Amino acid sequence: MSGNPVLAALQAANPAAVVGTGLHRGQASVEIAPAEIVAVCRFLRDERQFARLSGVTAVDWHPAEPRFEIVYLLHSLERNERLRLKCRVPSGGAGIESVTAVWPGANWYEREVFDLFGIVFRNHPDLRRIMLPEGWEGHPLRKDYPVTGPKYTYSQE
Repeated sequence: MSGNPVLAALQAANPAAVVGTGLHRGQASVEIAPAEIVAVCRFLRDERQFARLSGVTAVDWHPAEPRFEIVYLLHSLERNERLRLKCRVPSGGAGIESVTAVWPGANWYEREVFDLFGIVFRNHPDLRRIMLPEGWEGHPLRKDYPVTGPKYTYSQE
């Protein structure tokens, strides 16, 4: 991805942060070292005008390790440019720093990823389930989650 000004600026500002790069359908994708995610997000917001976080999601690459890939979808309104950040985290104690200090709107996205994948966002202001009941066991978007689920009996009154 030579010639991309955002990537060039990011590599100049924090060369240890960039693990890999890619391009898919015209959208840049940058793999970031998990320990650098907050610093990279602050830099992209403050220096490269990525003012909008349009989503956070995850992918389970089970049985590969690191198992989980956390995906951040950024949008620069000034330049109408989109950028995808990715971080890989292992299954044992899967976790990463929360970016809610950079974009407060990350709150519910991170809670959804926590609820459905079990990935912990450290320093999140209110990390608890958002879609499933508190007593729910497991995380249904993990590839090793049982697909049969509980069996219910319905009364025919």
